[in-house]
Amino acid sequence: MRLQGKTAIVTGAASGIGCAVAHRFSAEGAKVVIADLDEARAQSAASEIALVTRGPVLGLAVDVTNEEAVGAAVVRAIREYGGVDILCSNAGNQVISAVHELAYSDWKKVLAVHLDGAFLTTRACLRHMYRSGRGGSILYMGSVHSKVASVLKAPYVTAKHGLLGLCRAVAKEGAPHGVRANVICPGFVRTALVEKQIPEQAKILKMEPQDVIQKLMLKDTLDQQFTSMEEIAEAAVFLAEQKTLALTGQSMILSHGWFME
Repeated sequence: MRLQGKTAIVTGAASGIGCAVAHRFSAEGAKVVIADLDEARAQSAASEIALVTRGPVLGLAVDVTNEEAVGAAVVRAIREYGGVDILCSNAGNQVISAVHELAYSDWKKVLAVHLDGAFLTTRACLRHMYRSGRGGSILYMGSVHSKVASVLKAPYVTAKHGLLGLCRAVAKEGAPHGVRANVICPGFVRTALVEKQIPEQAKILKMEPQDVIQKLMLKDTLDQQFTSMEEIAEAAVFLAEQKTLALTGQSMILSHGWFME
């Protein structure tokens, strides 16, 4: 087991990518905290994962934009499991709109979850990691949109670009304490968030939903395949288990060839 003895907090993990990462962390021996806005779904996901992996999994209600809630969740993780070794900042949202029609409230809502949430959870975990002297791994769930832009997604693209900057700053500050930071950058993943935006984009762009998939989302992939949650979870384990600073500050792109660097 590659994460035996480690404790991991995964935000936005009651479903989708976060849940897949939490499941894989648990299967690899980690004690896992599922932090999600929806307490009932967080606890349900925790129970389902524990039933399969037989590992300790805790579901907590956490609003990642609330400073007190984030601090309390990290304190609870430390009390329950003795520390925090891995943070996967995965909580996210999205609004589909052209910039000239975008409500300021929607702009702030997207940036708050992605960037304020990443900052607050990172800060809370770093404080413990520095005190413990055990080092740790901070993982941010970015996107190919951390590297490129698309129409109708300005706040999401801005937020995902911002995670690269936060990651690099954390990598430099955390290095003396043995803390690593990385960004995982998937291509399109068939999550509920993506399913929701397919008809939204089709309506705005006057396209058929299937054309949104084939002519926009998968057009530049080499195999016309979505990135899978299993591929992302494997990348998360790979980065979390690193023993040196060789890869810190780097982003890992999982896009089936859509974007290369």
